[in-house]
Amino acid sequence: MYLRYFDLKRAPFGIAPDPHFLYLSPQHGEGLAHLRYGMEQKKGFVVLTGEVGCGKTILLQTLLKELPEPRYRKIFLKNPKVDVLDLYLEILRNFQFFAEIRSPLDALEVIGAVLRECESAGQTIVLIIDEAQNLSMEMLEQIRMLSNLEAGEDRVMQILLVGQPELRRLLRKKKLRQFRQRITVYYNLTSLKFLETIRYINYRLAFSGSGGEVRFSMPALIALHWASGGVPRIINSICDKALLSAFVRGGDGVTYRDARRAIYDFRRL
Repeated sequence: MYLRYFDLKRAPFGIAPDPHFLYLSPQHGEGLAHLRYGMEQKKGFVVLTGEVGCGKTILLQTLLKELPEPRYRKIFLKNPKVDVLDLYLEILRNFQFFAEIRSPLDALEVIGAVLRECESAGQTIVLIIDEAQNLSMEMLEQIRMLSNLEAGEDRVMQILLVGQPELRRLLRKKKLRQFRQRITVYYNLTSLKFLETIRYINYRLAFSGSGGEVRFSMPALIALHWASGGVPRIINSICDKALLSAFVRGGDGVTYRDARRAIYDFRRL
C-alpha cells in the first residue's frame, strides 16, 4: 500500500525469511561463518541456537544456497516430532529409496550403504533438523547413532541441529553427554544491539529502493529497538506498521508517534 507513496521497489519489512535481505550484523556474520566452517571442514555435528525470529532460518537458507549440488545432498527435516524409523526413512526417501523397511536397524544398514556410495562419489549429505528443541533425548541418541556409521575423521554426513535456547538446555543434560561430545561447532545467535538495529533498518530500506528519502526519526528508532528487543522479525513487523502509519497521515518519514502507534498495534495481537 505504501510502496508507491515512498517510491520503494519492494516491501522492505516482510516477515518471511528472504536470503536477498540478509543483513550480516557482526553476530549474523559470525554465525554464518561457523556454519560454513562446519560444512567445509566436515565436522559432523553442528548446532545453531537462537530466540524465535532472530534470523536462524535466513542463515540456513543462505548456507544452503552456497552448497553446490550434486556435491552436497541436502535433507531438511522441519518436523522433528517423528519416531526414529520415520527419520531414517525420510533420509532414504531423499535418495529415492522406497523399498519396504521394517525396523530402525534395517534402515541403518541401508543408510550405511548409502553413505559409502556418497563417499565414493565425493558427495556430502547435509541433514538439517529444524526446531530441534522438540527432539526427545531418545531421538537425539538415535541421531548420534548415525555418526557411528562412519569410521573416518572426514564425515560424509553433516548433521545440523537448529533450535531455540531450549535446545541448548536439553543438550546440557547428563544423559546426553556422549552426544554433546560429538558437537564440534556451536553458535548461539543473539539479537541486535541498538546501532545494529539502525543499520538493519537502513539496509532493508536501501535494498528496497530507498535512496535515503524514507527516514526514521531517532526517537522512533529508540522506541522500535526497545519494543523489539533487537529481534529482526519483530523489528520488521513494527517497522511495516510504522510505515503504514506514516503513509496514512501523509508524512515523509516515520516519527515517534508512528512508532508508538505501530508498537501498540503489534502488542494487541
